[in-house]
Amino acid sequence: MAIVTVTKENFEREVLQAEKPVMVDFWAAWCGPCRMLSPIVDQLAEERTDAVFGKVNVDEQPELAAQFGVMSIPTVIVFRNGKVVRQTVGAQPKAALEKLLENV
Repeated sequence: MAIVTVTKENFEREVLQAEKPVMVDFWAAWCGPCRMLSPIVDQLAEERTDAVFGKVNVDEQPELAAQFGVMSIPTVIVFRNGKVVRQTVGAQPKAALEKLLENV
């Protein structure tokens, strides 16, 4: 499944109203750990059909980053039924991201 580029304009539709859990990666182009995490999120998006995967560029969408208290990047937040259910900060291995999606 393709990664959704999440913006303030499509956030409600793509994340809050999604029928599946949504893993959102808050990132920036200049962030080294974000560049390490990004291919892992891409791989999960290709492998899994039980969740939606999105990315928020914090430089382009500072309002979304502020709304969810994103102070460090990368930050990954999992939403279910429009609510934050899990979150992690920093580059994570694939297994840790998969664990975020367990039982949500």
